[in-house]
Amino acid sequence: MNMITSRDNPQVKAWRRLAQDTTAYRKAGQFWLEGDHLCRAAVERGVRPLQVVLCASFYEEQGPRWAGLTDQLFVLPDALFASLSGLESPARMGFVVPLPVAKPLVPDATTVVLDRLQDAGNVGAILRCASAFGYRQVLAIKGTAALWSPKVLRAGMGAHFGLHLIESVSEADVAALQVPVLTTSSHEGPFLHELLQCSALPQQCAWVFGHEGQGVSSQLMALSGQKVRIAQPGGEESLNVATAAAICLHASATAAH
Repeated sequence: MNMITSRDNPQVKAWRRLAQDTTAYRKAGQFWLEGDHLCRAAVERGVRPLQVVLCASFYEEQGPRWAGLTDQLFVLPDALFASLSGLESPARMGFVVPLPVAKPLVPDATTVVLDRLQDAGNVGAILRCASAFGYRQVLAIKGTAALWSPKVLRAGMGAHFGLHLIESVSEADVAALQVPVLTTSSHEGPFLHELLQCSALPQQCAWVFGHEGQGVSSQLMALSGQKVRIAQPGGEESLNVATAAAICLHASATAAH
């Protein structure tokens, strides 16, 4: 166990960058995972941290439980640990985890494409839906919120560790997919429930979800084999993109059942 008490310790500064800078993980090759729930979800998926960082009070309660995961266990005074966090209510522990090795695109995989989504909460929620409904590959078009940022990780609630994630892809990468490409639209195409009723909704496909304000780009719309609308009998103009994604992914995943 290593005790650190200084705010100016270089290791503390490195953790703070990972915890508070949304893209620091790209340069560092590692990311910050905060909170016992999220860390436990990672361990259950086979993730092993490079470092375990605990506040002193948490170390007294659960130190032995986490000590066996790595030989780099650090303990900080509670106030110092809280200074690392980007949370309003700081957690009491964190992991530093190596960034997964980049893997090539799988052309025939069920896929979710994120087209320049800006909100980290939306991105994390969609990753969670993708994992829940059996979509194993997620492609993030350049301009999408950083997938391994602390906010997206928190919103994903552990979904990251069961997904094949690829950042900064282009329209050409989407065009290389060998599964039908479906896009959501507020004014074009049949309604989702109509496709379900006539068994015309594919299970093996790629769903594209677009920017919160601008929607799916015209380039990606041109690649779409099917544009889909979601019925809104209540009369709202549009749905939150994460809500729309949950509806579409669930519908497609259960289309043959």
